[in-house]
Amino acid sequence: MSTTVTSKGQVTIPKSVRDLLGIAPGSRVDFRRAPDGSVVLARADEKRPPSRFARFRGHAGKGLTTDAIMALTRGDV
Repeated sequence: MSTTVTSKGQVTIPKSVRDLLGIAPGSRVDFRRAPDGSVVLARADEKRPPSRFARFRGHAGKGLTTDAIMALTRGDV
C-alpha cells in the first residue's frame, strides 16, 4: 500500500489502515523506528481497537442451569 506526500509533508493514511488501528479524526499517532530500521505507525494512546471477537466474549445469556445441563449430559431427561 502506498500514498503520496503533499508539498506540506502530509500523507493520507489508507482507510484499511485507519480501520485496523482504530484511527479516527482527531486521533494521535506515533511514528516509531523499528530495530530493523523500518518506521512503524501506531496509535499514540496505545489503545487497540476492539477485537472482531469482542462481541462474542462474556456470558451466553439466560439459558439452562448447571443442573439442567448435567441432567441432559447424563440422559436423565
